[in-house]
Amino acid sequence: MRESVWNIVDHGAVGDGETKNSAAFAKAIDAASRAGGGRILVPKGIFLTGPIILKSHIDLHLEDGATILFSRDYDDYPLVATDWEGLPDVRCVSPIWGEDLSHVSITGNGIINGQGDAWRSVKRKKMTTEQWEQLLASGGVLNSSHDIWYPTKNARDGHALIEQLRKEKRELTVEDYAPARDALRPNMVKLTRCKQVLLDGPTFTNSAAWNVHLLLCRNVVVRNVTILNPWWSQNGDALDIDACRDVTVEHSLFDAGDDAICIKSGKDEPGRKRGIPCENIAVRNCTVLHGHGGVTIGSEMSGGVRNVSVSNCLFRGTDIGLRFKTTRGRGGTVENVDVSNVAMHDIRHEAIGINMYYFVKDPRPEPVSERTPSFRAFHFRNITCEGAARAIELRGLPEMPVENITLENIRMRADRGALLSDAKDITMRNVHLEVGEVPAVHAHNVANLKMDNVVGTGPFDQPTGHMGDL
Repeated sequence: MRESVWNIVDHGAVGDGETKNSAAFAKAIDAASRAGGGRILVPKGIFLTGPIILKSHIDLHLEDGATILFSRDYDDYPLVATDWEGLPDVRCVSPIWGEDLSHVSITGNGIINGQGDAWRSVKRKKMTTEQWEQLLASGGVLNSSHDIWYPTKNARDGHALIEQLRKEKRELTVEDYAPARDALRPNMVKLTRCKQVLLDGPTFTNSAAWNVHLLLCRNVVVRNVTILNPWWSQNGDALDIDACRDVTVEHSLFDAGDDAICIKSGKDEPGRKRGIPCENIAVRNCTVLHGHGGVTIGSEMSGGVRNVSVSNCLFRGTDIGLRFKTTRGRGGTVENVDVSNVAMHDIRHEAIGINMYYFVKDPRPEPVSERTPSFRAFHFRNITCEGAARAIELRGLPEMPVENITLENIRMRADRGALLSDAKDITMRNVHLEVGEVPAVHAHNVANLKMDNVVGTGPFDQPTGHMGDL
């Protein structure tokens, strides 16, 4: 049976980029939902709108040449109780929003533009002088140090108000946050507790905060999408897979202002209490350009992450290629991570980075408890990198080393080689590191390190030995 189609133009939409079409989207979705579901067709044109609230059995489909352009008017985005970076919070409703849905999809080759520049602050250090001057000329206000730009005075002042509210010893309401609304940037696409989710084809761009956030979802396919944010965009993650199960991400391109493909499961005690891991995640045949991390796990991983595979991916110009981060207080375990056939070029920091000191304020060890995170059972194989500040960093905690890590068939050229610290049961097999500084491998407090055909070459291509400084 042919799928039923509801064209938003038939419900009053005008694709001139100026007429607000919130009612037309809502009418089309309601009509499709009453009929049992179907395709909401966005034809060629630029369709300005406020938030789109999805329903079950709805396919939001953008034809070639179609653009959904989200409103820059804060009044279109009411405050809702939701979460922010792994903790319960109040934010503005997301431009595309769905909760407790089944069989929901966003498809087609059109563009979804969040106009996030209307919301985001910008740090001076992330822009060229010309870009910064253009930004100042557009309006907005600066902080007292004149190094952070805000689109409105309320956005600037709202951050201080939010911090003040969180210190109050009382139960807060959504209404308490209303004066800070300009600072409560929404993630652009937010799907929560949804099953049978498909994102196939569109370009998602210019989000106010995270671009696509999938929370507590099951049976998800993300393919053939392009997710873009300016590299200076604050919290400009591309794709966040958060406490989800059975997710495939493939044949997609990411260029982000923060981490690109992010795997998470809640933060600190609330994440541990929820106790829902992110599991059975496959990432394959994807390309990442700008981004703080290509494929990232953490730092919000308190509910645990397990059974992750990454294969046949390319990272070019990314800050960190394969990035795994946590810190004391998170708790949770990340395990069974398999990475194969990854090529990297011009990585700004580490090509492979496991770091359990993310934003550490107090470096002192503490007794092992539910607050102590754990990283174990990682297998990296068939990985190349042409240019990085450091090839490999494995940095565990003295009280909880990273453990059972295999690095096999690795060939990298980097300023510095491998740094192994507070780790155990590490195997390096067929690893060739061409480095600008020797030793090629430096180990501190590493137990049971096995090295088989590990070769380091120094700045003049002279062998520095198979054992680094061990």
